[in-house]
Amino acid sequence: MRIAVTGSIATDHLMTFPGRISEQLLADKLDHVSLSLLVDDLEIRDGGVAANIAYGLARLGHRPLLVAAVGADFHDYGTRLSGLGVDTSGVHVSTTRHTARFLCTTDTDGNQLASFYTGAMAEASTIDLADVLRRHGGADLVLIGADDPTAMARHTHACRTLGIPFIADPAQQLARLTGPEIRELVDGADHLFTNEYEHELLLGKTGWTRGDVLGRVGSWITTLGEKGSRIERADEPPVEVAAVFAATVADPTGVGDAFRAGYLASLSAGADPVRCARTGSALATLALSVIGTQNYTPTPERVSELLVAAYGADAA
Repeated sequence: MRIAVTGSIATDHLMTFPGRISEQLLADKLDHVSLSLLVDDLEIRDGGVAANIAYGLARLGHRPLLVAAVGADFHDYGTRLSGLGVDTSGVHVSTTRHTARFLCTTDTDGNQLASFYTGAMAEASTIDLADVLRRHGGADLVLIGADDPTAMARHTHACRTLGIPFIADPAQQLARLTGPEIRELVDGADHLFTNEYEHELLLGKTGWTRGDVLGRVGSWITTLGEKGSRIERADEPPVEVAAVFAATVADPTGVGDAFRAGYLASLSAGADPVRCARTGSALATLALSVIGTQNYTPTPERVSELLVAAYGADAA
């Protein structure tokens, strides 16, 4: 199965605050916050949801087609991804903007404060997905990740027109999208990915019930952090899949993207949703154990070891 991954490509600036962010917030001063956190360290890493997912897929032997917009400063980043097996021929390079920036501070409880600079991602709306797929070998499945909202809508429309199954993964963009925009992105998706908070936000903003959503998508996968994930399908009871135990917790950034990469890798092999979610959990645990979103090494052998340890011998 050939998978195209659309969404953001960014440089992550990851900082660690040696305390609790919540303790720095004053309940009676939340209408006028002026807060500066002295952080212990700074890690500058390659990231962005589309690139993170493509990285995980490539590490498991796939050659995903990456479709996104970047700046001229992407050269070294792109060369590294290409060397790992990611097809970057579908990436649009801006002549005027820098690649997007993600700045994130994580405290000792894993809580985060983050900002995102759009940069070249604003030009993603100029990408003609149908043309990209025509010129670069097509795709059997397209993941539509967090990106410029116009680009997300345009990619979704292209998939419907071409009859290509697509995965709706609006993630961080749910906060700025309107109800009608979200409904347009979700309706008809083969899969829908959210985390637990986004699950409720999606329902609230669309006005849909859980049944309404399940009547419009094939499978709704909700990640639940350390509790694992939940699989929901129409006319079936929800199924919860336990997380893979994490011996080391270093950085939660990009863990959800790693889950998606593992899930898609198993999906492309014809696995059922439970097995897909288990593989996703294995990759998520590997990503959680290192700082940065593309520094874990999910070899098939290591993933199999984690699956057996967490779910039993038949899980591999």
